Amino acid sequence: MKKLGLVGGLGPMSTLMYYRDIHEKYRKLAKSASIAGDNPPMIIDSLNLAVAYDLVERKDWVTLADWLTDSINRMHDAGAEFAAIAANTAHIVFDEIQAKSPIPVIGIVDETCKFAKAAGCDKVIVFGTGFTMASGMYEKACAKYGIKAIVPNTEDQDAIHHIIFPNLEAGIVLQEDKARILGIAKKMLKEEGADALILGCTELPLILSEGDLDTKLIDTTVVHIDAIVKEILS
Repeated sequence: MKKLGLVGGLGPMSTLMYYRDIHEKYRKLAKSASIAGDNPPMIIDSLNLAVAYDLVERKDWVTLADWLTDSINRMHDAGAEFAAIAANTAHIVFDEIQAKSPIPVIGIVDETCKFAKAAGCDKVIVFGTGFTMASGMYEKACAKYGIKAIVPNTEDQDAIHHIIFPNLEAGIVLQEDKARILGIAKKMLKEEGADALILGCTELPLILSEGDLDTKLIDTTVVHIDAIVKEILS
């Protein structure tokens, strides 16, 4: 069994989901899960979201990568054997982090694209923060698996971003926000067509769930957690 080092706090609500769901998935899969108190070994380093937001907004990618790698280094020193970052946007600098990390890092973007390929997707829509949607990282990663990824237009990206910040990041779910996001999704599905909608922000599952749309939803948090628990048990 391997000890996880989880970079958290980006934001706190999704970190809570990761902690809870990693435990639940582990208990379903671990042979020792029937033993009371048998929990997956992990360390969480909860970072300041405001610092991350400022670095991303200023596009200070070098400092962002170093800051996140420092978190992984601290957890490695404390005994973590592999790492994961509980956020999509931070993966803009994933390649730089992976190159500097002393331990393997399981990436949410690649795992999601791999999952979409296995699910038979040829074309997907990606929602996320404005930073994620503008970065092109999902388009690039999906292309490796022969999948075309598309994002909303600039106006709709801005609308989604300002639903995630500040509301979803604070755990606030408003019906008017849900209606706005669903409207964008339905418009894109009608105009573009797609096999799935990727929830490319770990807070989006707070507002969208399976059954809200007549298409498959790919929850990046669920996909990431499945890969993390598999690594814990390896």
